[in-house]
Amino acid sequence: MTRGKTLKSILLHTLLVIVALPSLAAPPQIGGKAPDFSLKSLKGAAIRLSDLNAGGPVVLVVLRGYPGYQCPACNQQVQDYLRNAGDFAAAGAQVLLVYPGPGANLDARAREFTAGKKFPDHFELVLDPDYEFTNLYDLRWNAPNETAYPATFVIDRSGKVVYAKISSSHGGRSKAADVLPLLRGGN
Repeated sequence: MTRGKTLKSILLHTLLVIVALPSLAAPPQIGGKAPDFSLKSLKGAAIRLSDLNAGGPVVLVVLRGYPGYQCPACNQQVQDYLRNAGDFAAAGAQVLLVYPGPGANLDARAREFTAGKKFPDHFELVLDPDYEFTNLYDLRWNAPNETAYPATFVIDRSGKVVYAKISSSHGGRSKAADVLPLLRGGN
């Protein structure tokens, strides 16, 4: 083999190894620390997970955002959490809803999603333009008409994940009844 062919072979082998490596990012696991992040609310305020967490547990709900339509399963899940807002407040929990999607018009789409919904003070919807958070948490559903895998995490006051559920479909979402017992248990 000539030197050029050897170098080309080595580079090709290296590229194949890199492509075959699994993603270094991984969704937060139960018992692990939730990666911190900051996203903007619809009002333009920066919302940082660690700041919310300093006040108590956080229920982090990752929605599908706008994959070409307003997701009915997301609407149903959020309505369930809103119906149980008093129980979340009694447990001292903040509910943080993440709305991912392409940056263009994401705020307008999120406003459509929130129309007619009354969010109490301990609920916040934040935007994830261009999937920065979604990629950090390794939840990007990279398929046509998809944005993020629906997911719910309960993060205790110390920042530790005590509950994690990631759906690989549109359904299979965590209900308020799934997470409220964890919050009442003193997390």
